[in-house]
Amino acid sequence: MSVRGVRGAITVDANEEQPILNATTDLLERVVAANGIVPDDICSVFVTVTRDLDATFPARAIRTMPGWELVPLMCALEVPVKGSLEKCIRLMVMINTEKTQQQIEHIYMGRAQALRPDLAKA
Repeated sequence: MSVRGVRGAITVDANEEQPILNATTDLLERVVAANGIVPDDICSVFVTVTRDLDATFPARAIRTMPGWELVPLMCALEVPVKGSLEKCIRLMVMINTEKTQQQIEHIYMGRAQALRPDLAKA
């Protein structure tokens, strides 16, 4: 078994609590479904937001998901590079898995597809 990182990113239209929480839940659910992840397989989840998203902590959404109560979570600000994608939530889900790097499915949604067009699926 190996530890692998699964990446994901999504954008929101507004710096408001509910859109941030909904987008975080939507993104994590897609990451989990695409990779067959269960909470017991997770080492930790690292969440970053761009500095224009300060209405809530995205980890609040994850904490309310059934079975995720004990998963270690951490939120931080994304590096504020000039001209970078705005209103973006990024996840790094660290999992214990038998999958190879090539078998991992990273999820990029909304305008965040521009971050990794090589990995984003339409």
